[in-house]
Amino acid sequence: MNPTDSDLQAAILHLTQGRGPDKSICPSEAAKHVAAARDVDWHSLMQPVRRAAIGLALEGRLVILRKGKPVDPADFRGVYRLTVPRED
Repeated sequence: MNPTDSDLQAAILHLTQGRGPDKSICPSEAAKHVAAARDVDWHSLMQPVRRAAIGLALEGRLVILRKGKPVDPADFRGVYRLTVPRED
């Protein structure tokens, strides 16, 4: 059974909140986390993880980083990382 967006969003939030605002995760960590629970290939989850991350970022619940800097979730390319918003 394929994971839903809410499964992916929950995994992203769980992993990023576990690291805190000073650390980030690779999107593949979320894909691997969900894939292990669902017995699917994590590679197939990379695009769904990206979509889930964009949705969370647009809601203000996540920050997408490129080269360590926040990016516009609606317009970024390449390698990225995920973190929780800073509280300060």
